[in-house]
Amino acid sequence: MDFNALIQHPEVLLLVLAPIFFACIVLEWYFGDKRNKLPLNARYHLPEVVCNFVLAGMHQLTDILTGLLIAAIYLQFFDWRLFDIQMTVATFILLMVAQDFCYYWFHRASHKIRWMWAAHVAHHSSENMNFSTAFRQSLMYPLAGMWLFWLPLVIVGFDPNWVVFVVLLNLGLQFFVHTQAIKSLGILEWVLNTPSHHRVHHGRNPQYIDKNYAGILIIWDRLFGTFEPEVETVEYGITKPVNSFNPLVVTFAEWRDMFYEVRQPNLSFKQRFQILFSAPKTQPHDEGRQAVF
Repeated sequence: MDFNALIQHPEVLLLVLAPIFFACIVLEWYFGDKRNKLPLNARYHLPEVVCNFVLAGMHQLTDILTGLLIAAIYLQFFDWRLFDIQMTVATFILLMVAQDFCYYWFHRASHKIRWMWAAHVAHHSSENMNFSTAFRQSLMYPLAGMWLFWLPLVIVGFDPNWVVFVVLLNLGLQFFVHTQAIKSLGILEWVLNTPSHHRVHHGRNPQYIDKNYAGILIIWDRLFGTFEPEVETVEYGITKPVNSFNPLVVTFAEWRDMFYEVRQPNLSFKQRFQILFSAPKTQPHDEGRQAVF
């Protein structure tokens, strides 16, 4: 497939990158499981790996179709943009940076608003960290509102196909930060999201919760006060464990709990609204946490 065809069908980008992903998984499995060079929580367990791959397939199908549909609907009914941006090397770099900025705020909102956390929690629910964890995604992102964060890029004037391509490229590059095989990238740690930074993000240690939201550039966390370096050994997972390798349980556990709570009798409208849209209470000291992002 040539590059122009890839831009016309950006939904296949991750399939094009799949051989690289699988090569990394095999290498990590070899050094971790066979050579015992990695921590125990970096090992591959077949039921979890199968669960992760099923989740990835469901996520890709719903996420890409929804992204293309929303952009197409907007252009069909409004077809208004601030600019008509032609793609060059400079505008591609601009789009990458702009999309990464939007991703930071989407990711931060996904931790601060329970409706969005209900989708995102699937990614955090593993108590292991290896490359297969990157595939642990949710098919509920479209319902949670993910693509609303990319729509401004279309309104500004970027072509929807290019927006989808860059969103998926960002997601593809994030695959490489889901590992314990790389301890530090030296000076790049100041600018880029690295495995060390992302291990912190997956930690349930109190000081690591809701930190390091970066996609590609860690500068957003440094600028907006959400950066935390990796110091203490990371404990992976969430403080309300799912305890299942069933992809449907992993996907819908928090939605089930949330809707159970909101259906309770004698609640005011404000209380029901807060159950859906306030910050998720995922650990004991969350009681006073505010949904400010």
